[in-house]
Amino acid sequence: MEEEKEGFNFKEFEDQAIRRLQSGHKLEGKDGVLAPLIKRLVEAGLNGEMESHLAATPKKNRRNGKTAKQVKTSFGTVGIDTPRDRNSSFEPQLIAKRQTTLGDGLDHKVIALYGLGMSYQDICKHLEELYGLTVSPATLSAITDKIIEEVKTWQNRPLKSVYPFVWLDAIHYKVKEDGAIKTKAVYCLLGVNREGIKDLLGLYISENEGARFWLNVLADIQNRGVKDILIACIDNLKGFAEAIETIFPQTEVQLCVVHQIRNSTRFVPTKDIRAVLKTLKEVYEAPSKEQAEKGLATLDEQWGTKYPAMIRSWFNNWERLSNYFKYPKEIRRVIYTTNIIESFHSQLRKVTKSRRVFSSDMSLFKLLYLVQGNLKKQWTGPMSGWKITYAQMMILFEERMTNH
Repeated sequence: MEEEKEGFNFKEFEDQAIRRLQSGHKLEGKDGVLAPLIKRLVEAGLNGEMESHLAATPKKNRRNGKTAKQVKTSFGTVGIDTPRDRNSSFEPQLIAKRQTTLGDGLDHKVIALYGLGMSYQDICKHLEELYGLTVSPATLSAITDKIIEEVKTWQNRPLKSVYPFVWLDAIHYKVKEDGAIKTKAVYCLLGVNREGIKDLLGLYISENEGARFWLNVLADIQNRGVKDILIACIDNLKGFAEAIETIFPQTEVQLCVVHQIRNSTRFVPTKDIRAVLKTLKEVYEAPSKEQAEKGLATLDEQWGTKYPAMIRSWFNNWERLSNYFKYPKEIRRVIYTTNIIESFHSQLRKVTKSRRVFSSDMSLFKLLYLVQGNLKKQWTGPMSGWKITYAQMMILFEERMTNH
């Protein structure tokens, strides 16, 4: 390899770089040691492109000076001189005419920081402090917009045909729309496939949570390849269970027992809460459905007159609340509550808590997509106890587990 080409002496640069490092200059960032090298390499590349362009065009075309511009890189802002030709037909590929960032390095840093929940203002400060880059929030928005096609591809990707368990719930965020701030529901479906690996099947945004929109969500995952869900775990949203059974008629719906306890005791005065919960424990922790129903009768006897709405709620929802009693304890612990998806929502909130209001649905969607991508890196193996759970599911649902 030649050390000197087109006026650039690599040995001389190396000596200068070492001296600058020894004198306290940073490797990256504003006035960093690498910035001059980036400038030299990029301009050499652009000159090479110009030579190729002139060789392929009529002889009357020739160089016509240079255009200077500032280009943001992962190593700081670099001044680049782009050659021009007389015919104005030269279209540089290394750095396009209106391009102001070099390569994907900076984009990846911005997207990664955004995915960690940092606001555009915080990212601007971060880039200024570390790299000496002055970047506007509008530029950062344009960079994160590059993942929109990736987001759309992910949201429309084919899914597995069978999911033994799926948890469905919504999380709410505030979003600007038509000059007003609205509360939007983000519908989340978290499933476990036959290998025991968790997967977020999709994210869907609507103005509020309702069974009608859940019906559209379920139809979408069906169109994306889902043929069967064995057990679906949900809260007691009106019409929700019926929406699931409309699309997946064989699916067994398990209402979240924890949600039921919270909802049924919210109107019980503090003085009676402890006693009511003690009796309720005999219901949901019973070893069998028969024992649970005895506990329910005791609950009615003790508190039915005083709190009839609470008792009525348990009896009205009992068919779907009590489904988990027919399964072994390994399956019971997985399906009796929606804690798995609530834990996922909690992890989303940890990252999004600094964003009180999102500028648009897509702004919200981009961040949630990036956050779930980071969380999904932890879902590389089967969930805890899957071997036993899988064996039990194969006995209970053998034909459906092996179909499709």
